[in-house]
Amino acid sequence: MKAVTWHGKRDVRVDTVDDPKLLEPTDAIIRVTSSGICGSDLHLYEVLGPFMGEGDILGHEPMGVVEEVGAEAGALKPGDRVVVPFNISCGHCYMCETGLQSQCETTQVKAQGKGAALFGYTKLYGQVPGGQAEYLRVPQAQYGPIKVPDGPPDEQFVYLSDVLPTAWQAVAYADVPDGGSLVVFGLGPIGQMCCRVALHRGAGKVIGVDLVDERLTMAERHGVTTVDLRTQPEAGGVIRDLTGGRGADAVIDAVGMEAHGAPAGKLAHQLVGLLPKPIAAKVTEKAGIDRLSVLYAAIDAVRRGGTVSLSGVYGGMLDPLPMMELFDKQIQLRMGQANVRRWIDDILPLVGDDADPLGVRDLATHRLPLEDAPQAYKMFQEKTNGAIKVLLQPA
Repeated sequence: MKAVTWHGKRDVRVDTVDDPKLLEPTDAIIRVTSSGICGSDLHLYEVLGPFMGEGDILGHEPMGVVEEVGAEAGALKPGDRVVVPFNISCGHCYMCETGLQSQCETTQVKAQGKGAALFGYTKLYGQVPGGQAEYLRVPQAQYGPIKVPDGPPDEQFVYLSDVLPTAWQAVAYADVPDGGSLVVFGLGPIGQMCCRVALHRGAGKVIGVDLVDERLTMAERHGVTTVDLRTQPEAGGVIRDLTGGRGADAVIDAVGMEAHGAPAGKLAHQLVGLLPKPIAAKVTEKAGIDRLSVLYAAIDAVRRGGTVSLSGVYGGMLDPLPMMELFDKQIQLRMGQANVRRWIDDILPLVGDDADPLGVRDLATHRLPLEDAPQAYKMFQEKTNGAIKVLLQPA
């Protein structure tokens, strides 16, 4: 099959690789029809290379059609149309039963001290082949895949894999009071959906902060008040002016370590990329290389007694806050990998609604064939051609 594979910093290729096979009775094989490129994939493209192996298959936002199932794949059957959550969870361990599927004790990558295995995401999270490919092996298929109806286009459902549950959890964790105010830093796909989810759930004012024209314009189309950091660099003051001088009831950081405006952090990221892989891995794990500008801005913008919810990924161990450990173990502020399955019952009726209350049909800016993945990654990272969300679609 054809698959998007990692070969080094800013070097992804479409290679011919072995077709996946059933390895466990709880496995399924799906034929992928769409797979998103996520902001988290850019970490692999840029800075997390020390945790990658050449030829690793990327991608954790797939959907498709079931081709084959193991004997213990539950009710799943060939021909079912499914979305596959990015975290691999069993549904029956203590963590899954308490709604923390991202910490699943069956798939936890204990050798690395991490939570549940993820598709297409480094040795730290199990090095499981990802979904930017023609076919995908899905472990724990008795629980993970989300059945969706035939007929509507993929982009009505594909965001159930990551974008929507991540945004829904970020808003739930932000705990915005009815009619209250929320600031979202970063208007990429997650930030866009955080804004829409918050308004749907009753927020009175949602303020989106970014510095890319297309992102600001898209947010404004959905009722968001925007702050352009290029013309209003002191976001905290502007936000206080917009919230009666008090600050926002809650702030979501939808940026994480990809934040702009921290040249020291950017330089550290670049230097790590020049180190030999074993050394670079240790530096990335242990050195404070994150760009914390947005986190500090979030703390500044939130009112006293408010809530900061982190959905952006952090990765360093010696930052002023131990962000990697806090994020991975899902310790409050409030943060952590999205517990995808926990939120699906809330979200699925909304994406199935013809009225499209969350605007899922207005998120993808590019739908490209799988073989265009190298150019798609470059475009998405550089934010050219109006790229906000890119979907790869195998032929």
